[in-house]
Amino acid sequence: MDLPVIDLAPYLSGGGKSSGDDDVAKVSSELGQLCREVSRILRETGALLVKDPRCTVEDNDRFIDMMEKYFESPKEFKMLQERPNLHYQVGVTPEGVEVPRSLVDEEMQEKLKVMPKESQPSLPRGPDPKWRYMWRVGPRPSNTRFQELNSEPVIPEGFPEWKDTMDSWGYKMISAIEVVAEMAAIGFGLPKDAFTSLMKQGPHLLAPTGSDLSRYGQEGTVFAGYHYDLNFLTIHGRSRFPGLNIWLRNGQKVEVKVPVGCLLIQTGKQIEWLTAGDCIAGMHEVIVMSRTINAIKLASEQNRSLWRVSSTLFAHIASDAVLKPLGHFAESPLASKYPPICAGEFVEQELAQGKSHPCGNTFFSALVQLIPCRAAVAPFSPIPPSDACCNAVKSLGQPCLCTLVNGPPIAGIDRNMAMQLPDKCTANFEPCDIMK
Repeated sequence: MDLPVIDLAPYLSGGGKSSGDDDVAKVSSELGQLCREVSRILRETGALLVKDPRCTVEDNDRFIDMMEKYFESPKEFKMLQERPNLHYQVGVTPEGVEVPRSLVDEEMQEKLKVMPKESQPSLPRGPDPKWRYMWRVGPRPSNTRFQELNSEPVIPEGFPEWKDTMDSWGYKMISAIEVVAEMAAIGFGLPKDAFTSLMKQGPHLLAPTGSDLSRYGQEGTVFAGYHYDLNFLTIHGRSRFPGLNIWLRNGQKVEVKVPVGCLLIQTGKQIEWLTAGDCIAGMHEVIVMSRTINAIKLASEQNRSLWRVSSTLFAHIASDAVLKPLGHFAESPLASKYPPICAGEFVEQELAQGKSHPCGNTFFSALVQLIPCRAAVAPFSPIPPSDACCNAVKSLGQPCLCTLVNGPPIAGIDRNMAMQLPDKCTANFEPCDIMK
């Protein structure tokens, strides 16, 4: 199944002039139909392909060229841009840090087991082996209760074009999102600015990922395990290496093919909240598939980079705005499942996976996140922790590490070796209080 492509040019040239509750009546019947088509596709598939004349192939190539150069840099250089104290919401996130929910969410795992075999996602064996760079796009509020979600950007040295390239591509993709948000609002029977008014000064993040296909190019490798996005809408430029699968609302698994010159938009959890579940957050994964293997072979023959870069941007509702079902969606029978909540608080809860204790993970999920440390915590092991292990330790944090060392005995893991990980990884953790 190929997703339909929506050309935004007609709306850009004639649809953005009205505002207010009667937007549907003020746009032409042709544009009104186009807006309804946008809302229908988002509702049924959770994904939308668009063509925006303001976002060119050259823009996308310029951005990917720079990110390939960055991700190819030595690991020691990239780690200078790491900001774990800010929940990795700015700067670089090393591989082995992001843990897909399908790996730790037991309720999700049970649902996956009953899915038809042809629709089941590829199950990851550990944290995602991909890097990510978070770059904020657009103005931030001068006063906010969620400062960590609105932190200053991190600029790597030796990339004089960095800010201009990131800002240029980021602003263009935000502009495309805003047009789609307006069209979707009209299609849903809401005021044109129902969504965009809530996006103003939101913590929008340009968040490209980098996956090293020279190391992880085996078919079946999972770069981003089955998950949904917590934000409003996510937009991607076309990657040079395919690999994205999405799940339609009916549960069908679809391999996404993004045509040259097009952008892919996916629904996140915040639009699900605002529409009381009429639109649901789209599930997706990124894996090495047969088409990826073919692209790797071609890139190798042409002596091109084997880093798979995704030019991903997360568009958010403003942190201090309230998430709640809008307009007629407030009368939906499902509205009670989406109670009012500050968007920033919602994001923080999602990042902590909604757990109330100091460690934001269950014992099992914390254990899974430390899989890269198996060799370093084996009894009497002389093997120092690897970079992937140290990244996992720093991402997990002191409360979760203490949860593990105070938990039940685990075959093959020496508790004393685990307690030494923070020192060996130069993680500034307080010592754990050992329970007798």
